[in-house]
Amino acid sequence: MGQSMNTFVGLVLLSLLSTSTFFSQQSKTQSVPSPCAIPEQKQFDFWLGEWDLTWPGPKAGEVGHGTNSVKRILDGCVVQESFSGEQQHLRGTSVSTFDARAAMWKQTWVDNEGAYLDFVGELKDGKLILQREAIGKGGAKTLQRMVWKNISANEFDWSWEASSDGGKTWQVQWPIHYKRKS
Repeated sequence: MGQSMNTFVGLVLLSLLSTSTFFSQQSKTQSVPSPCAIPEQKQFDFWLGEWDLTWPGPKAGEVGHGTNSVKRILDGCVVQESFSGEQQHLRGTSVSTFDARAAMWKQTWVDNEGAYLDFVGELKDGKLILQREAIGKGGAKTLQRMVWKNISANEFDWSWEASSDGGKTWQVQWPIHYKRKS
């Protein structure tokens, strides 16, 4: 009977230790917020939805048109964009996420012209700005950026901009006006 009592006591202690460890680990997991649940992850929520796009056409008085569909994927951690320039052949997609360790947004863009572009940036003064360094014609370094601004519930302005002087001045290369589809 002594041997079975020792075995029984041992099993009870093992059970208590296992239960204690399980609940201790569970409370630690619950106290650390998911990187996808932090408030900064919501900064791109204005962009979610279905959009009609317009921009100045190649000739005076002409207007270019396109569409963009933007949604959250992968348990809400990633913002995915699907762009179509209706009157031009450009189609592309991007994925964006907030990198909590770097405290920055990161975006990767790929398209049907073979482009691969990577951007880093943040929301500041009501504008979301993502930028990158590129090698321009003749090997010169150029800064490129995208700027989301004039943001309201149903429309905003986006622009593709470039700087050849290290960011002192910026030239708008492609302004697009977004209007939410009804």
